[in-house]
Amino acid sequence: MGNDIDRRQTTRLLLRPPTAADRDFMVSLFSRSELVAHRPHPVPDSPEVSERRLLRDMQHWQSHGFGRWAVEHGGQLIGFGGLTHMHGFDGLNISYHLDPESWGKGYASEFVAETVAVGFGPLKAHRMIGLVRAANPASRRVLERNGFCFEQEVELDGAPTQLLALNASLRNS
Repeated sequence: MGNDIDRRQTTRLLLRPPTAADRDFMVSLFSRSELVAHRPHPVPDSPEVSERRLLRDMQHWQSHGFGRWAVEHGGQLIGFGGLTHMHGFDGLNISYHLDPESWGKGYASEFVAETVAVGFGPLKAHRMIGLVRAANPASRRVLERNGFCFEQEVELDGAPTQLLALNASLRNS
């Protein structure tokens, strides 16, 4: 892993690869009903499902040299998010899940801006996508503030989902 991707510092956030030590926070985060409310089946994850999610995130880093970071603010873990390959979609998928206690403070926008910089910078992505449920307009606004545009509605996990995209060729136009 290159230092220009694995550890990133924004004004308020530290982004680092997840580790096994993040397990308890991951389990707690994905057990929150307000966090999973926008899923097709809004049921909190079991500890086993959260552990598998963490393992997938760690394996993505090992396989690709990038992935979903653990997101810290003031030395405390507040969420996870980053860029991953998503089967069936063109471009790197940006996703993030922040602790509901940290919502409304601008962390998501700060995180997305840094993730876009990494995607089009060191990763040299040609395109990034964000997949958002219609019931989550705040997440769509965060992506739009960072240059993403609605492209189409797709089916994801059995539910209609808005696909927003940002192409490298259009980023600065």
